[in-house]
Amino acid sequence: MATYRATEGPSERGVIQLREPTETQIRLFLEVQRSLPFSYPEVGASRDGAPPGYPTNRRRGRLGTGDKAFRRAVEALRRWEMYQLGWTKLCWLDAPITKGTVVGILGHHFGVWSLNACRIAYAIEEDSPSLRRYGFAFGTLPGHVERGEERFTIEWHQADDAVWYEVFAFARPAHPLARAGRPFVRLVQRRFAIDSLRAMTAAVSAEHAQVEP
Repeated sequence: MATYRATEGPSERGVIQLREPTETQIRLFLEVQRSLPFSYPEVGASRDGAPPGYPTNRRRGRLGTGDKAFRRAVEALRRWEMYQLGWTKLCWLDAPITKGTVVGILGHHFGVWSLNACRIAYAIEEDSPSLRRYGFAFGTLPGHVERGEERFTIEWHQADDAVWYEVFAFARPAHPLARAGRPFVRLVQRRFAIDSLRAMTAAVSAEHAQVEP
């Protein structure tokens, strides 16, 4: 298999390769990653923003209003709809959204495949008189081309009955090719944020989704 990676093997580092990895290869990769620590020290920091020194990526969009839209959005998140984009794949879709769950993110960009490992750093399930929130945050493992965290949240604001989806991430390159190709990496990050919002909007079937600039 033609593979570009750091000096460690693909079980220790995120891989960028020219052929799609097999299911067996993905499962072996994730099995190794489960025993490894997070690859960055600021675990959980995405609750409040980004630590100093990390570029950020954020996209937020209005999915609809009311309890029905909120429940649909939560179920869509649990089904990992934000990763069913055609050029990304969640390994695997039956993974529960609970703290400690390890998953693989398989991406296909301009003829190149990337396989990255993440662990859910924390889950969100809040219910107050003014706001209901559901979501989680991924943290990167050593088998990832970047170091950082990405948070996905659904919010239902009682004041105006609006339901919102937000993806927020802070990350910096870990893999040598990611460091060398930072503009490309940033382009992929922005594309994912936009496409994930579109996927969630379609899943919730909001007729008048509004996206913040």
